[in-house]
Amino acid sequence: MENLHRIEPGVKQSQTNFQQKEVFVTYDPQQVSLRKVVELLAFIGYEPYISLNDTGSKKKNDFSKNQLYRIGVAGFCFANIMMLSFPEYFSSGNIEEAGLKATFTWINLLLSLPVLFFSASAIFSSAWKGLRQKFLNIDAPIALAIIVTFARSYYEIISGTGAGYLDSGTGIVFFMLVGRWFQNKTYDSFSFDRDYRSYFPLGVSVIDKGVEKNIPVTQLKVSDRIIIRNEEMIPADAVLMKGMASIDYSFVSGENTPVEKQKGELIYAGGKQTGSAIELEIIKEASQSYITRLWNNEIFNSKKNEEKSFIHPWSRYFTMALFSIAIGALIYWWVFDTSKILPAVTAVLIVACPCSLLLSATFTYGNMLRIFGRNKLYMKNAGVIESLAKINSIVFDKTGTITQNHSSVLSYDGTPLTDTELVAVRNITRQSSHPLSKIIASELKTVSEKEITVQHFKEYTGKGLEATVNDMEVKIGSAGFINQFDRGFASYDTGTHVHLMMNNVHMGRFTVRTQYRDGISNMIKQLRREDLDLFVLSGDNNVEKPNLEKIFGKGTRLHFNQSPQEKLDFVKDLQQGAKNVLMLGDGLNDAGALMQSNVGIAVSENSAQFSPASDAILDGSKVGSLDKFIAYARAGKKIVLASFILSILYNMVGLSFAVLGTLSPIVAAILMPASSISIVLFVTILSSYVARKKGLVIST
Repeated sequence: MENLHRIEPGVKQSQTNFQQKEVFVTYDPQQVSLRKVVELLAFIGYEPYISLNDTGSKKKNDFSKNQLYRIGVAGFCFANIMMLSFPEYFSSGNIEEAGLKATFTWINLLLSLPVLFFSASAIFSSAWKGLRQKFLNIDAPIALAIIVTFARSYYEIISGTGAGYLDSGTGIVFFMLVGRWFQNKTYDSFSFDRDYRSYFPLGVSVIDKGVEKNIPVTQLKVSDRIIIRNEEMIPADAVLMKGMASIDYSFVSGENTPVEKQKGELIYAGGKQTGSAIELEIIKEASQSYITRLWNNEIFNSKKNEEKSFIHPWSRYFTMALFSIAIGALIYWWVFDTSKILPAVTAVLIVACPCSLLLSATFTYGNMLRIFGRNKLYMKNAGVIESLAKINSIVFDKTGTITQNHSSVLSYDGTPLTDTELVAVRNITRQSSHPLSKIIASELKTVSEKEITVQHFKEYTGKGLEATVNDMEVKIGSAGFINQFDRGFASYDTGTHVHLMMNNVHMGRFTVRTQYRDGISNMIKQLRREDLDLFVLSGDNNVEKPNLEKIFGKGTRLHFNQSPQEKLDFVKDLQQGAKNVLMLGDGLNDAGALMQSNVGIAVSENSAQFSPASDAILDGSKVGSLDKFIAYARAGKKIVLASFILSILYNMVGLSFAVLGTLSPIVAAILMPASSISIVLFVTILSSYVARKKGLVIST
């Protein structure tokens, strides 16, 4: 799918989204027509869905439904064939009632047909498409094993020389389909690849000839007047026309402190209004706004984790060894006993099918994806697990990643305040929509209620508040606003300071500190024990530097006021130094760094909303479990290797009989399903056991 340009020179680029079953094709209309592109896609087996009636709608994906039908048919037939084969097993192939034996055998043949022609059709189709394009994909040896198994079984049944291997053949198909469905199911409902449209509201309120109406954001035009209310996102670059704007750019820039804007000032798309409603005039369409420039970086057109899994070389080597053994058996028996050529060669191909190797990896990573999901880490695919196991450097964003959104700790230093003074402070800060004022008013809500009237209230944007309460003049704001500085307070103290003056006397200051997520300190200590390099990149100011040094240690590199491009470049520089980088971020300003990193994990309070393009989505409450996730990912390769060894032992036992030409259908019929079932049980139990040992939840 991503090599269409090799087949048709007119196609310049093709990029496949396997999870969403979509392909994005760039072609030169001077060299190839759209019709030719469509025909090319249909030729390789991916006929596109094209509808010009509604470009916003998408075809309902029925892939999972068809896959379940195939699994259901294969499971039903496999179970019944196994049941009808029990008499053959228990009698060692010597059933006294010849008619009964023939009946069971022919029923098995009939039951196998739907499995061969319906359930296994996807495997055959994939293998054929690869061969047609001169590419030997992983389904080719599986398809060969299925064909050999069924062909020899049908030959033995029709010729009356044996009962065949139909239970083994249907078992191959059933377990492969179940394994693939199990792995895909985990991430079907998550969107990992997003563009700027994912962050825009669906509609916006527009003032048209004095009347307010709602229209889709895509219909916004330059000079339109829009109304943005509290906590609503600005969908396009605009100029403030009415109201007091306090814009939260934390999701775009990482800066946690809202920016105050006056009438006539420019407000960029992506910010959120925190306060009363404002009126804006659009100066750029949504598709041309500042927020979309973050997607113009070439990193968003690159491909991640393209290196093949360590599973693929193993499977390839195994397949080469398998064919070598089969050819060796053919040559040997050609010389000594030609009657054993067919039994020996077909037995080798049947018993030593690489299915058990593939099943071990598929079910291991499928179960691990499920367990990661139970612990609220939702991975894009199994390849992310392997990449996570290789990381040796971790880059943390600060705001919203290791800190909690909309959660702060308030403290007061200075002259103790009476209840009356505290009530005065609360009532004054209630009058303001500034975030710091809201925090103070909220934290003082438990103060006893008293009848206090606030008079002569004034708010100076970006500076502070001034009012008169019971003939007492009160000023609340920055040190500069009340002509005071931070002398006399502990130098190690951090946070945002709001000073208080009453009747020209500096009473003290309120300190609003960032609230870090639970378990961060212990998680950092554990990561340091693993000799991982840790870094912090923040778009915010450095006021939290002392606290971060306490958590991460003095030697950790902390960088503040970082732009999206600077974050991306920092990750790229680490990678050029032979580092495998894990990036944790939550905001749109982290999107480039998340894409550039070897593994990008988007931290979100809601896995379905507001998470940048990433390899995984992590619930904010689980950031403190990052060390456990990394340890579990590293254990995954060991689990797969252990299951590979078990699978190879099974194959060695089977091959020792097969090459001698003494392997009966009964033994093969028992050995192959037993190996597949035991592999599935082994990896499922072991991966669950390791998860429990790492402190992860394995069920809900």
